[in-house]
Amino acid sequence: MEAPIKVLFAEDDVKLARLTAQYLEGSGCEVEVVGNGPDAIALASRRAFDVVLLDLMLPGKDGVAVCRELRTRLDVPIIMVTARREEADRVIGLEAGADDYVTKPFSSRELVARIQANVRRARGLAGPPLKPVIAGAITLDPGRMRVTVAGREIALTSYEFAILKVLAERPGRVLRREQLLELATGSADDAFERSIDIHISRLRQKLGDDAKQPRYLRTVRGVGYVLAVGDEP
Repeated sequence: MEAPIKVLFAEDDVKLARLTAQYLEGSGCEVEVVGNGPDAIALASRRAFDVVLLDLMLPGKDGVAVCRELRTRLDVPIIMVTARREEADRVIGLEAGADDYVTKPFSSRELVARIQANVRRARGLAGPPLKPVIAGAITLDPGRMRVTVAGREIALTSYEFAILKVLAERPGRVLRREQLLELATGSADDAFERSIDIHISRLRQKLGDDAKQPRYLRTVRGVGYVLAVGDEP
């Protein structure tokens, strides 16, 4: 039997937090609720969670600051929860290290689906067991969620791993942004171009790619991205 999903929910709206926690618990999750940023950091640092839900507008320390701090310590999936629908606000959360986001008012069923999808990726359960994926100097081990570049191990979030795996399985093939989202997450309904751009930017940094002349993750203007594997030194 699959282990229950342990959720940390940082939300200062007491009623929303209570109702959401009840729904998540009814869906097989174990939920801990905190009402401010410092408490979220403290609890996430002490206990192991499968996913963290962060409200953008938290007292004490906002969700973006909390996300940045957690991302320096943990690889746990982080989902931003925001009442703001502007693209800029969602982009800020992704740039801070979030894996995903939902906007208020959100569907409880959608929230559960997003949590489950992120946790499956983090647990390496997004599909049947797979052999290591090798693309030039890059090797991915889906079972252990490990990535090495020319023998050097790098740490990726589950979302970054999923995107890189999609590209590594199709070396030399250009994928549109919506294709990347669909293949990596199972849905492109909520796609907006900057989300993929941000994840690719973070991946380039971790791969040691030059942003102006990337060796691995290359941009095809007006189309999408491609993993190049033929020019390694």
